[in-house]
Amino acid sequence: MALRAAAAQDGFDLRPFSSFRDFHTQARIWRRKFLLEKPIFDQSGAPIDGGSLTEEERVWAILGYSALPGGSRHHWGTEIDVVDGVAVDAGAPVDLLPHETAPGGVFSELHVWLGEHLTKFGFHRPYDQWRGGMFAEPWHLSFSEVSEAALSALEPEMIAEALRNAALPGGPVVLRLLPTIWERHIQNVAAPINASSAQSDW
Repeated sequence: MALRAAAAQDGFDLRPFSSFRDFHTQARIWRRKFLLEKPIFDQSGAPIDGGSLTEEERVWAILGYSALPGGSRHHWGTEIDVVDGVAVDAGAPVDLLPHETAPGGVFSELHVWLGEHLTKFGFHRPYDQWRGGMFAEPWHLSFSEVSEAALSALEPEMIAEALRNAALPGGPVVLRLLPTIWERHIQNVAAPINASSAQSDW
């Protein structure tokens, strides 16, 4: 709320577009993408022809922007995807894709502002750039103190156990790839910068 108040003073209406998602909600997102009921996007934000991909290729394609159920940071209650409500109320559609945050994009000014201020309030961007796993998601903010503890407590077998009981489309492929997914998509994130608490001198 303090970050939101600071943004408001500079003309932005910082709103959560997505926040806590439980395992079943994340599994529903995964299922719809794997079954091609929802689009899959490449790193530039262009749609992919998922029907031309093998199951393994489809898993990697989905993981670019959608975390594995059980491995999503949104399960922890520490993550929010944010937008500028001023732009949304003016009729801007929300896709949470790179064109929105690129220079000249509808949320670009908000994200420049966040880059200058979010660490003062205890947040960081775990997907600040592509590191070979998740694509860059500047809209994804993490409350550092709690999320770092959650990440440290998470273990691959926790995810595997949840997946074995979920009847997830592509599940056998996912379980086979889980060690690589763990390393590339779950552990391979940006560390907080000066993350201590949400306290600020603002």
